[in-house]
Amino acid sequence: MVDPSGNESSATYFILIGLPGLEEAQFWLAFPLCSLYFIAVLGNLTIIYIVWTEHSLHEPMYIFLCMLSGLDVLISTSSMPKMMAIFWFNSTTIQFDACLLQMFAIHSLSGMESTVLLAMAFDRYVAICHPLRHATVLTLPRVTKIGMAAVVRGVALMAPLPFFIKHLPFCRSNILSHSYCLHQDVMKLACADIRVSIIYGLIVIISAIGLDSLLISLSYLLILKTVLGLTHEAQAKAFSTCASHVCAVFIFYVPFIGLSMVHRFDKRHDSLLPVIMANTYLLVPPVLNPIVYGVKTKEIRQRILRLFHVTTHTSDP
Repeated sequence: MVDPSGNESSATYFILIGLPGLEEAQFWLAFPLCSLYFIAVLGNLTIIYIVWTEHSLHEPMYIFLCMLSGLDVLISTSSMPKMMAIFWFNSTTIQFDACLLQMFAIHSLSGMESTVLLAMAFDRYVAICHPLRHATVLTLPRVTKIGMAAVVRGVALMAPLPFFIKHLPFCRSNILSHSYCLHQDVMKLACADIRVSIIYGLIVIISAIGLDSLLISLSYLLILKTVLGLTHEAQAKAFSTCASHVCAVFIFYVPFIGLSMVHRFDKRHDSLLPVIMANTYLLVPPVLNPIVYGVKTKEIRQRILRLFHVTTHTSDP
């Protein structure tokens, strides 16, 4: 931005457009988005409650699922309340520090989720390829340490990004093209050299998302190699146990990769596609993950049905 004397100045606030070109329809579009957010929170909290209260589900696979559900709630909550405020109350202003905090939360939580998905792939690899060692390799203390490592990794990788943005001068505009603060969107407004920020962002993507997706792919290649040597009944069981996680991997990585590609190659500043992709990236995985695991995982499905049965039974006169 520019001060009255025409010099560069630091940003004090940003303006979030919401959905470019659909400003008049935003009020009504907020209702289905809010419904999806409610479904995401309710579904993921239900998964957490079921795993927490059922001692038979206190196994690595379900504990990692709890971590995934908790991260999904946090990721959607980091953006959806402000998005609803924009759509319903035209509250488009966000303070600079609040924008940096939201940006850090979204990116760090995404990094944590990628790590948890990698841990879930490792759990499936050990369970299928080395079943006799599963109980000794993935003990409860070790699973806890993996969860803590995911948090530390996500925070450590993303912590420098707000500091890079904090020290940039902004002289062009303070209008962001998205419904929430993204690193790629904020740094485009800077009027200084942003190569360091761009290079570090690429390093983070390659070392976190790129490495994790590569290791997940490798784990499933090894799983496939092992499964092909089993009986048909054992193959069906193995594929069934992996199906939910494979769906979760695609649900997370496909929107993320798509968003990264759009930001890199779509140079139109008024394009609606990056905004839709960004909203999809933060809302669709939290909505679909509990549905996928509720449908595909027998133990979770049975306890969800039992939970609703008990609720219905107790509510009857």
